[in-house]
Amino acid sequence: MKKVVLYVLGCLISLASYTQNIDLFAQVDSIDTISKQFEIVNKAFKSTRIINSHSNEFLGKGILDFRILHRFAPLNQGIYDLFGLDNAYIRFGVDYGITNRLTIGVGRSTVEKQYDGFIKWNFLPQRKGYKAFPFSFSYVGGVIYATQNYYDSVRDLPNNRLYYYHQILWSRKFNDYFTLQLMPTLVHYNLTNYATNPNDLWSLGVGFRVRVSKRVNLVAEYYQQLNQNNPNSFNSVALGCDIETGGHVFQINLTNSNGMTERSFINETTNDVSKGQIHLGFNISRVFVVKKPKEFSNKKN
Repeated sequence: MKKVVLYVLGCLISLASYTQNIDLFAQVDSIDTISKQFEIVNKAFKSTRIINSHSNEFLGKGILDFRILHRFAPLNQGIYDLFGLDNAYIRFGVDYGITNRLTIGVGRSTVEKQYDGFIKWNFLPQRKGYKAFPFSFSYVGGVIYATQNYYDSVRDLPNNRLYYYHQILWSRKFNDYFTLQLMPTLVHYNLTNYATNPNDLWSLGVGFRVRVSKRVNLVAEYYQQLNQNNPNSFNSVALGCDIETGGHVFQINLTNSNGMTERSFINETTNDVSKGQIHLGFNISRVFVVKKPKEFSNKKN
């Protein structure tokens, strides 16, 4: 009788243990299903820049991006200057991914010998599946310092060479073929370049990407100035074609802006598209892995 009781108890304990295992695995499967349903939408653009503007795309953590932005002189200069190819404007910079949703960068431009730095944070990403959210919101803040010698006692003061900008990137990747982005922007001038201008200049930018093939995309951007009082300033417009080749993203573009900082291309574009004052240009991006993710660094070669 005692053996029978012990046998029954053993069966009950085994059954209870088996039931707990089933419940545990069911719970794990449920969590895993939810995690798979929660997916951040990425690859809205091929690059962290549309053309001149920041895009709502970010570098991965530990990724370094060396970037060159190049603009020739206007095409309407004619054959004597080889349609602008004899002269050029350039910005080169380095961006780094602190996390997958936080990027910092610095750069230097030939236009007024400007140095610039920025921070970009994706505080609300677009998500699909579980707890889906249809838009992506990011903040970009930066500072620009012009080092050109103006030979003016007021403009040459260090504080008057400083400019700041704040920008919200509001985008939606509708599908693999189309992304739309809005960019409300504030640029602050410590010293205005035009007497009737306020120190704070507002604008609204719009940009988009259209996929042509797996490695080729068409991109465009446009900025409407909202309180600009300088009659010699035109709205910035740009059209480009992105080509991805391994670790490079090469872009050829047309724009009426020769400057490549937010201060320069948004508020200080002096070329009129209707007069053929268009710059041929290109952007080149090369990324490097500075810090490998843990799951890769722990693996042996």
